[in-house]
Amino acid sequence: MLAKRIIPCLDVKEGKTVKGTKFVNFREAGDPVVLGEIYSRQGADELVYLDITASHEGRKTFTDLVKRIASRIDIPFTVGGGINSLSDVDRLLNAGADKVSLNSAALKNPQIIEEVAKNFGSQVCVIAIDANFEDGNWTCYLNGGRVPTRHTLFEWATEATERGAGEILFTSITHDGTRGGYANEALRELHRRLPVPIIASGGAGTMEHFRDAFLAGEADAALAAGVFHFGEIAIPDLKRYLSEQGIPVRI
Repeated sequence: MLAKRIIPCLDVKEGKTVKGTKFVNFREAGDPVVLGEIYSRQGADELVYLDITASHEGRKTFTDLVKRIASRIDIPFTVGGGINSLSDVDRLLNAGADKVSLNSAALKNPQIIEEVAKNFGSQVCVIAIDANFEDGNWTCYLNGGRVPTRHTLFEWATEATERGAGEILFTSITHDGTRGGYANEALRELHRRLPVPIIASGGAGTMEHFRDAFLAGEADAALAAGVFHFGEIAIPDLKRYLSEQGIPVRI
């Protein structure tokens, strides 16, 4: 069995790491490069950096920051936010990123998934899906959780995978920042429908929540922010706990 991955997520706004609840009410959490270095040393498997207001504000993702990150850490990292073209992808990969995360751009222009997969490989293309559970279904949102779309989670995740996405990063807006656990039923459904890795995001509050994401949700990786940024869970402790629970992790 492949090792499960632990992935700290660093939401970046105006050059600082921030953490919100249900995509609002942000508070600062520190320097994104310094935090990345700390997580790398602690044993994080990967990092995700998201410029959370880039799509909303119409900006390009932070190339200079990506270069700084790449010069200071030695684990794979994904960047996202405001990526709308192959030239954006090329620029960020050349700056040192290992993968790119597409969300709003892919919903608006699904063909970009095929273009990225064709030109750079599916392994580079992570499709991030922000979805909120409402009226009995998971509605996908654009622009950092601000704008609802006609797409639903399972339909869109299936289409994205068929177009060439290498991974699906599913964030439950419903669970984000609540510290009540991940959306395990939806994660399990994604895992069973799709042939690509599923990354759980939204709701981590305890070590048990990570365990449940892997066992009940059958996720391939678990992403979290606040519990790491504010020192509530240390990655080495988390990995030891998961290993004791019989979950394969890299220690």
